[in-house]
Amino acid sequence: MNRWIVANVPSWLMLTVLVVVVTGGTALVQSRVRHHFPSLRNGKHNDIAGFLIAVVGVVYAFVISFIAFSLWEEVKTESYATQTEASMVLQLAKDADVFDDTTRSRIRQSALAYTRSVVAEWPTAATGHTTAEADHALEGLYTTYEELEPGNDTQRAFLEESQEDLREVSILRTERVLHALQETGPTSSLWAVILLASALTLGFSVIFGLEDARLHYGMVGAMSVLVAANLFLVLELSYPFLGELSASPESMQTVIQEIQALGTLR
Repeated sequence: MNRWIVANVPSWLMLTVLVVVVTGGTALVQSRVRHHFPSLRNGKHNDIAGFLIAVVGVVYAFVISFIAFSLWEEVKTESYATQTEASMVLQLAKDADVFDDTTRSRIRQSALAYTRSVVAEWPTAATGHTTAEADHALEGLYTTYEELEPGNDTQRAFLEESQEDLREVSILRTERVLHALQETGPTSSLWAVILLASALTLGFSVIFGLEDARLHYGMVGAMSVLVAANLFLVLELSYPFLGELSASPESMQTVIQEIQALGTLR
């Protein structure tokens, strides 16, 4: 369910819904508490409530920070792997300079076709699946190198190195797709911890005694917005290839421009 939400709901809408639901729900609970337990308004318990709010707040901040940092590191790792894949494809196109014009053009056209197919495939690959077009483009790149006949030692050395790089490109693509398929975000137990910490933070804010209703609602409302924003952050970072805060095919798009700028494809 979370994967579908991140993949299909715009980030701004997701954040808005979370803010409205959390803030509205907390305000409703707060109104009931103030109505049914008017004695809480005198603030006699505020010393204890304030201490608990501070302790729970520290624990909540630590939990959210730890989880968000871990998820962000996963996004950075996948972004780096994508950049590595893109740079290797670009290097294949550049190393083609050692071959004759016909061979050079063929290599660069194959590399360009593969890079374009990766960009086109990205939304599908982000859900852990591949497209036939990208598979064929990768096979075409393999075929191009398999059919090459080096004319000298330099070409032979570059051919061997390029074939090794191509194997690495294939591995990186496979790992990217598998990671997208296997990534399920925080486990149920982690979500339970996040939601429990959020509920405790808001709960102690609600029972904090204040005679001024507007001030109390404002304080709890601000806490609710903060909790909603944190829930949004965790949800948005849960899947490295989905959402706005995810790994993107931008490096591949840059490589397309770089290959097109090479002499043979002008």
